[in-house]
Amino acid sequence: MFTLVWGNELMQLVTQSDIMTKCVLLILLSLSIVCWGIFFYKLSLVSIKQRHIHKIRKALKEVKNFNDLREVAAQFAHTIPGYMLTKNISFLKQLLESKQPEERVLSEHDLEYVDDYVYQTIDELMQAETSYLVVLSTTAAVATLLGLFGTVWGLIHAFVSISQRQMADIVTIAPGIAEALITTLVGLMVAIPALVMYHFLYQKVRLMEYHYMYIADTLRIFVKRFLIKG
Repeated sequence: MFTLVWGNELMQLVTQSDIMTKCVLLILLSLSIVCWGIFFYKLSLVSIKQRHIHKIRKALKEVKNFNDLREVAAQFAHTIPGYMLTKNISFLKQLLESKQPEERVLSEHDLEYVDDYVYQTIDELMQAETSYLVVLSTTAAVATLLGLFGTVWGLIHAFVSISQRQMADIVTIAPGIAEALITTLVGLMVAIPALVMYHFLYQKVRLMEYHYMYIADTLRIFVKRFLIKG
């Protein structure tokens, strides 16, 4: 019952607020919707990728030679880690085909090219993983400031209204102050979840980077075992 009454009073204050306060609240509401949409979108993608990575890491433990590695890459080609393997194996194939037919092996110098290409692929994947996270971090920083701006604007509006009425009793002051503080409240309600969502997804992204590095190191080990001269 208390929640219902409080909610009705809050909606009444929002309805009675001026156009600037309503614009601030609308912006904050839009930012909140965008942040929650990004969070659930990225969370679903991370969950799918983690399942794929778990399967591909399990498959890599069974790999005995380079042909087995190519089969694993082909099996998981539709996944992000499989794409990473396929792309780097294609680069290895190009390097081998550039050699003379009687010497289809790589040198230590070629291994440096392989390393550079692998880490370039990881950077490309990490760029995709971190996409949209800046929206969450920016919202967490801007929402509180935007709420504070709305509060200051509301206080100015309240004091101007008081001066026009030439009255300073609690009945006159309280509605204006409450109306001004709404934007700060909503700003915090937007900023705090956005900050939590950002750090939660950031840790997930760092974990994804670890898994990509693990796959890259596994690929490098197989290259050194089977394709390096001597």
